[in-house]
Amino acid sequence: MTIEPSTPLPNATFKVWNGGGFDELASSDLFAGKTVALFAVPGAFTPTCHAKHLPSFLEHADALKAKGVDSIACVSVNDAFVIDAWAKAQNVGDKIQMLSDWNGEFTKAIGMDIDLGVATLGVRSKRYSMLVKDGEVATMHVEDSPADMAVSDAKTLLSDL
Repeated sequence: MTIEPSTPLPNATFKVWNGGGFDELASSDLFAGKTVALFAVPGAFTPTCHAKHLPSFLEHADALKAKGVDSIACVSVNDAFVIDAWAKAQNVGDKIQMLSDWNGEFTKAIGMDIDLGVATLGVRSKRYSMLVKDGEVATMHVEDSPADMAVSDAKTLLSDL
């Protein structure tokens, strides 16, 4: 079942490569008591994700934070090494927290998993964005197709604030 607004996010653990090992971040630590702009991509370095989706959040990071967003996070069903390399290639710095949902635990728990085997990607995440307030989904925007980016961009979340 796909998560909907007014629903708490499930407990999950994300991985982040810190250059010398993995840090584990609990979803409760990421979202409790905060307003978070969370977006998900089907895959790091994939065309729409790399050229449009992540760049839209980098471009509008300051505007989101000026409207009350405490943090911005990107989640992908990729390993933490790939997420780290992608963050460096995109010059993310500390503007966006890059999260590896390495085994798809979080993605499956919120019903956003999709089989992209036809594109040689395997099981990944649908493309979406959401505002999370104190661990609960406030608004959510899901694309009809993984290649689309019509409703999950940063400007759409800005209009929600």
